[in-house]
Amino acid sequence: MSEKTWITKLPKVGIRPVIDGRYGGVRESLEDQVMAMAQSAADLITSALKYPNGEPVECVMADSCIGGVAEAAACAEKFDAENVGVSLTVTPCWCYGSETMDMDPLRPKAVWGFNGTERPGAVYLAAVLAAHAQKGLPAFGIYGRDVQDKGASIPDDVSEKLIRFAKAGLAVAMMKGKSYLSMGGCSMGIAGSIVDQPFFEDYLGMRVEVIDLSLFTHRMRDEIYDTEEYERALAWVKENCKEGEDTNCPKKTRSREKLDEEWEDSVKMAIITRDLMYGNDRLVELGHQEEARGHNAIASGFQGQRQWTDAFTNGDFL
Repeated sequence: MSEKTWITKLPKVGIRPVIDGRYGGVRESLEDQVMAMAQSAADLITSALKYPNGEPVECVMADSCIGGVAEAAACAEKFDAENVGVSLTVTPCWCYGSETMDMDPLRPKAVWGFNGTERPGAVYLAAVLAAHAQKGLPAFGIYGRDVQDKGASIPDDVSEKLIRFAKAGLAVAMMKGKSYLSMGGCSMGIAGSIVDQPFFEDYLGMRVEVIDLSLFTHRMRDEIYDTEEYERALAWVKENCKEGEDTNCPKKTRSREKLDEEWEDSVKMAIITRDLMYGNDRLVELGHQEEARGHNAIASGFQGQRQWTDAFTNGDFL
């Protein structure tokens, strides 16, 4: 059975520990505190969030604290190499705002300024958010309600904001470059079946892939699916899915043979749809290299279902 639910690499959360860049005692006194704050944010996100495949979300830390533009550039280079899709900047202190900020225009960003008793993390937060606004770069500000002492754990209100931002940012990053798979065309004049491709492209950063529903008949007829997986899936359906009473008049009641055929086709359609979305390496072994690739889709819609179901089985598992 195919376990594949994603074609490209999953995006990671990048953690940017920023620091007051003045050497001679200031920066040196803050290095451990800033890195510990960054690590605590990474640990929180990794422990709380999972990818669609069930694996923990990965975080990438900058190799050093960021005290100026040279270290900011090194961090950006690492983030690009590590497929970082979300950026979280953290600090408990004042830093050089425009020199340390994340300038990537496409990566969702947030800044956590520690509300502490002995350093002005809040001042940096306000200053760098103003710099983001001035440059037209959206960024979210995260700040604790209560003042805390140095070394305190992440308070509940900040934890909630960090997790909410990471979830939303990862959703944006995971949609970027992915596909919506439109199966069939507009059905029964339902406006919701009209796929607005510019919306997906301009607003979500996605593309729309379109297939004709005749592709289902082709793949079912020629058995372009994993037949072993199909047999296991059908056995599970027979054991777990109860068939309702047919209350149609005798003239419209379907035969046992016809009902069994519809159950079988519904299972095949579900497997084929999954293969169309993500691809299936098993199809390569069966001699179907092109069909094995999929459409890099994270969502799909059975748009043409009315015309299809007038002639064929309902897509009951779609």
